[in-house]
Amino acid sequence: MRALPGLLAARAPTPRLLLLLQCLLATARPSSADGSAPDLPFTSLPLREEMMANNFSWESHNISLTEHSSMPVEKNITLERPSNVNLTCQFTTSGDLNAVNVTWKKDSEQLENNYLVSATGSTLYTQYRFTIINSKQMGSYSCFFREEKEQRGTFNFKVPELHGKNKPLISYVGDSTVLTCKCQNCFPLNWTWYSTNGSVKVPVGVQMNKYVINGTYANETKLKITQLLEEDGGSYWCHALFQVGESEEHIELVVLSYLVPLKPFLAIVAEVVLLVAAILLCEKYTQKEKKHSDEGKEFEQTEQLKSDDSNGIENNVPRHRKNESLGQ
Repeated sequence: MRALPGLLAARAPTPRLLLLLQCLLATARPSSADGSAPDLPFTSLPLREEMMANNFSWESHNISLTEHSSMPVEKNITLERPSNVNLTCQFTTSGDLNAVNVTWKKDSEQLENNYLVSATGSTLYTQYRFTIINSKQMGSYSCFFREEKEQRGTFNFKVPELHGKNKPLISYVGDSTVLTCKCQNCFPLNWTWYSTNGSVKVPVGVQMNKYVINGTYANETKLKITQLLEEDGGSYWCHALFQVGESEEHIELVVLSYLVPLKPFLAIVAEVVLLVAAILLCEKYTQKEKKHSDEGKEFEQTEQLKSDDSNGIENNVPRHRKNESLGQ
């Protein structure tokens, strides 16, 4: 933790000084003429990294905070190759700048004595410089300003994201399909494809005639799968390797048999058949009921006629008898 004024930490020896020390050590070593094993060349890892860093490009980024900032400020930075990095945070306050404590963290680890703190007017500045060589230096770098409350700014370093197909890719048994992954404005060192067998990722076997991996451009890769089977469906992953990390993207493949598209049609046909059958049964039942009704009416009419005939005969008999009595 540091308050204003902040000073740069003691710098490492300059490259010229280290080279001079290397020459002195080399002259002081015994030669191999006495039969002893020759000494290995003297190397210094920090020196080698510093010499490498001289060839890297610079990445400069900054974040602005105030005493009234209600939320931490974050900035996402994409890197695909080693770079020198210069991070700057500025904090504006109406209070006493000497009472503000400044710290830096890499992820959750606090960084000690390798950053600069300065002030101009009512603004406090802190600067952190470092070199990203591999994935170990990637991650989140945060500056903290502690006054009455703590304000934080975070720089998130990530490798480029890959882009595949958001929706599942659907194909049919016996067909061929092509899975494609792209990296926007970036060029991976290497591409690899994996398929998921349960929870385990298995590299796609390009030695088999079933799979072909190629790409028209360096920033894309394509996996062609021929003679699809239903078991070829599942999750596929494209994996890109960069100098400072790795990235991957997921693509879902669904393989259907040709009967699957017919299922909705068959379901509709079945519904139509059931509907027609129901209509026919209903019509047959209606006709049957109508027939019974007609037969009942005909029977009633017949009975009525019989009844009328019977009544007519009975009425005629008394009349006939009456006429006979009058004739006598």
